[in-house]
Amino acid sequence: MKKIALLCLISFLFNTTPTLAQTKKIAAVETKSKTKTPFVWEGANLYFLMTDRFNNGDTSTDINFNRDKPTGKLRGFEGGDIKGVIQKIDDGYFDKLGINAIWLTPIVEQIHNGVDEGTGLSYGFHGYWTRDWTKLDPNFGTEKDLAELVKKAHAKGIRIVLDGVINHTGPVTDVDTVWPEDWVRTGPQCKYDTFQNTTECTLVANLPDVRTESTKEVTLPPFLIDKWKSEGRYEQETKSLDAFFKRTGYPRTPKYYIIKWLTDYITKFGIDAYRADTVKHTDESVWADFKIQCDYAFADWKKNNPTKVLDNNPFYTIAEVYNYGISGGQLFDFGDKKVNYYQNGFNNMINFEFKWDAKKDYEYIFSKYSHKLNTELKGYSVLNYLSSHDDGTPFDPKRDKSIESGTKLLLSPGISQVYYGDETGRSLVIEGTQGDATLRSFMNWEDVKTNLETQKTLLHWQKLGQFRKNHPAVGAGMHKVISAQPYTFSRSFTKGNFKDNVVVGLDLPIGKKMISVGSVFKNGTVIKDTYSGKVVTVSKGKVIINSAFDIVLLELKK
Repeated sequence: MKKIALLCLISFLFNTTPTLAQTKKIAAVETKSKTKTPFVWEGANLYFLMTDRFNNGDTSTDINFNRDKPTGKLRGFEGGDIKGVIQKIDDGYFDKLGINAIWLTPIVEQIHNGVDEGTGLSYGFHGYWTRDWTKLDPNFGTEKDLAELVKKAHAKGIRIVLDGVINHTGPVTDVDTVWPEDWVRTGPQCKYDTFQNTTECTLVANLPDVRTESTKEVTLPPFLIDKWKSEGRYEQETKSLDAFFKRTGYPRTPKYYIIKWLTDYITKFGIDAYRADTVKHTDESVWADFKIQCDYAFADWKKNNPTKVLDNNPFYTIAEVYNYGISGGQLFDFGDKKVNYYQNGFNNMINFEFKWDAKKDYEYIFSKYSHKLNTELKGYSVLNYLSSHDDGTPFDPKRDKSIESGTKLLLSPGISQVYYGDETGRSLVIEGTQGDATLRSFMNWEDVKTNLETQKTLLHWQKLGQFRKNHPAVGAGMHKVISAQPYTFSRSFTKGNFKDNVVVGLDLPIGKKMISVGSVFKNGTVIKDTYSGKVVTVSKGKVIINSAFDIVLLELKK
């Protein structure tokens, strides 16, 4: 820009006008200087954390509602909270990791007591045992905390994804009453052999299933009325409900109450997306209605907060349909019925197939996913993961392949889900735990500070994550092989006037290596390997890089 200013000054001083060539050069440089990398959901780098297990930002809120009984191992609250997430945003942890979306497990108020699931007492630390959808659980934080989280995340270009549960309430305990019979069913348990035996049933014993298929209007549960009155917000909540049902014309059936309560978090705080839990356990129409109200709430928030709007991206929705895989395209097969969730409210579905595909070679994964996402799933996407909070068969439970995991996950087409601790080798095999508790240990921050192997792994994930964040082409672009040996490929992405092209090389020789860039970068172009930091110039369609790594991540030098 300094050169442009100097050129204009000289032109002015000598009372001349720039030549046509000079004008074109000025315009080109100005256009480049104004080009901003857009946020593209389909290529996002998403961090999934368990709110209670990530970082404890406020120890004074660790115990609430007398939740102080001994529990099974990793079955109780351990202190993680929204303030802890904010601390890591402030510290730049997510920036360094190239994260541009954070998904938190549910933060609404949980049942107050615990239940014995045969593994010792368990509390609702995970967030999936709702007691009151309209209030945050004090173990997780306050509305002020949530507002600050969204504000600080947005300031860094990070989207906030909340986790929404419509399918069930929390278990019944001696202090947590069952919701009325016209709201929930307490049996039978699901058999999963038909659509009906998957949707009109309880997932497990003592997990009341919301009658989301019901067309019968219901009144508020007495316990909830009493609770709201004791908290001094009964009139406020009922007035808000009346306005919602008047605006929408919906009947007062269970699903619409919950849809209203969940979308209030969009209207009030401007969250950017919802990950919907246990999607296949309700009729698909529930989610179509949910998306309509999410879109309305997001538009309403943008209208009321014009200075806080990040971009024109619509509200985003991600479906957890257990056992859905990308090979199924847009359909999920129940055996007696096939359902298209993409056409019933969802932009994205969690891909349970990726952890199995990750056992194959790079090109198999990349070409398969690029093809699927640019044909059958064009306009939609999938969320790829290698470990999660409730998948008992992760790709690398003992964390023996953390480097490979990062390379395959972060360079694959689709959204990448980094489960907290993937990037630091947090063990998924914890002695003394039962069931999914082994997946849910507290984040290994001490290892990040002191363990050299952990720091090496984290650096790898950071380099790949930043490359992915800076280049939508990685996750949302078209994949093309340049050379099978050594293995190099390109990704290209176009959105409006924005174009993004990168070249990646994997399993390369250590030291000096010659890489073909195909037609992606023209001869004479200066490009940078962001993995090693080396800057080189393209000659005869190739570059020579001398680095101590077997990977190159090539981009146009800015």
